[in-house]
Amino acid sequence: MGRRLTRPGVKRTLGVAVLLAFGWLYVGLRVFDLQAVQASELESQALGQRFRQVELAADRGAILDRNGRELAITVDASTIYANPTEIPDPEPVAEVLSAVLGIPRAQMIEDLTKESSFVYIARKVDPTIADAVMNLRLPGTDHRIPGVYVLSEAARAYPAGPLAAQVLGFVGVDNEGLEGLELTYEETLRGTPGMLEFERARDGKVIPQADFKRTEAIPGQDVVTSIDSEIQFFVEQRVARVQTETGAAAVTAVVLDTDTFEILAMASAPTFDPRTIAHFTADSRRNRAITDTYEPGSTQKLITVSAAIEEGVVSPETEFVVEDRTTVVDREYRDYKPHETWVLSTSDIVTRSSNVGTIQIWEKLGDERLHDYLRLFGLGFPTGLVFPGEARGVVRPLSEWCESCGASTSIGYRVAVTPLQMTTVFATIANDGVRLTPSLVRDTPTADPVPVVSVETAQTMRSMLARVVAEGTGQAATVPGYAVGGKTGTTRIFDTTLGEYGEDVMASFIGIGPIEDAHLAVGVFVDSPRSPEHPTGGDVAAPAFADIMQFSLHRLGIGREQ
Repeated sequence: MGRRLTRPGVKRTLGVAVLLAFGWLYVGLRVFDLQAVQASELESQALGQRFRQVELAADRGAILDRNGRELAITVDASTIYANPTEIPDPEPVAEVLSAVLGIPRAQMIEDLTKESSFVYIARKVDPTIADAVMNLRLPGTDHRIPGVYVLSEAARAYPAGPLAAQVLGFVGVDNEGLEGLELTYEETLRGTPGMLEFERARDGKVIPQADFKRTEAIPGQDVVTSIDSEIQFFVEQRVARVQTETGAAAVTAVVLDTDTFEILAMASAPTFDPRTIAHFTADSRRNRAITDTYEPGSTQKLITVSAAIEEGVVSPETEFVVEDRTTVVDREYRDYKPHETWVLSTSDIVTRSSNVGTIQIWEKLGDERLHDYLRLFGLGFPTGLVFPGEARGVVRPLSEWCESCGASTSIGYRVAVTPLQMTTVFATIANDGVRLTPSLVRDTPTADPVPVVSVETAQTMRSMLARVVAEGTGQAATVPGYAVGGKTGTTRIFDTTLGEYGEDVMASFIGIGPIEDAHLAVGVFVDSPRSPEHPTGGDVAAPAFADIMQFSLHRLGIGREQ
């Protein structure tokens, strides 16, 4: 007869059975959870641990000048990377790499000891350097350095060096546009990145026979600018020379085609080289023609007088009795130099750049109409040129004008403009009174033309501008073989620290040519010249205008007038 289980024995047996049942139930539920509920997620995690993806930058589209000359292109480069899990002894590897790449040994050791299977060592180096790295051997051996590889990448290159650098801008290490046209046209230039995918083992090593996939990148599109490289180069050389000769803080110049308002050249000194961007400050990278504002001074008289003639309140022959100073409410205004009382026509006032005479013209015109024409000429608005950092300038609402504000505004104070805006004002007069949208890229849509003054008024103003050069304050702007016209400007710069106008000036000259059949508008702007002792726009800006205008007319094949 078999042994009977006692009551305690039965309980123990049942307890064990229950525990086993719960154990198997847990195992079953866990298996179900892993194989059914979490299967997709776990598979994804496993693939993520096994597969590595590296984005391959697309070749950026080129940036070209108006004649197809390459200003910014994409070239082949090599990127050196390492898999630290494949490097058992980082120190000798760091030693040989440091010697070839010029990277500090300590930094190299830090990179090679990271807990990662992919570490960049050097981005976008010359392929010959990459070849040299791949031929390196460990010290005292014939063994190639382990865990170091080369990847082909696209790099940005600027064949013309610093030419038009402030217009072009530059890109970052991953070929993304950071400033200038590189940033503005990022969507057009960048293309579609590709992808490099490879499989690795648990220890991080690449599996030689495993899946390896490379999806090629799609190149970006080219951008054709309005820049003429020859004119741009000459302008850059000329503004640099002005800065050197005058000791100015900066010098800017703009060349506009007055038929289309395309920008043929735009440059500032100091400038920078996009090939070695780390060596330059943000100040030298700024496109001052677009980002910086100043009070235009006497060049703004073109707007005041144009408005008065267009409105019929004066004619070129209207005469004024002009003393060398006048008071409006509580503010005194003076001409540049003391003089006896003159009897001047409107045309004479422009020729001699008389502040007192211009204020008398304003008194006939009035604040409201002056304000309207400032806006019609495009002041206080973005020009419509799509460019990062463009300043809109300042034209205060009429409600904020004081009793003497119109007098100050009429001679170019209390408003702020960019060099491009003021050059556009003169281009409008050259274009028979019609303002267009300036452009830096060809075949881009622009806003509708804006009629500002009549053809007759524009013709009258061109005659006055010609007198300024022939016999007035702008005689240094004379261009041999051509009749040109323009206006000088010398504005004291407001010192924000002192809260008053200081001794520094913005000296400028803006003009058009040839005067009878204008093709170009050129503006030259000299910020805080130190030489000569009392610099004016006629002294330091007009000679540069003459040189730039002459070169540009010759470059474009525009024949001589006289």
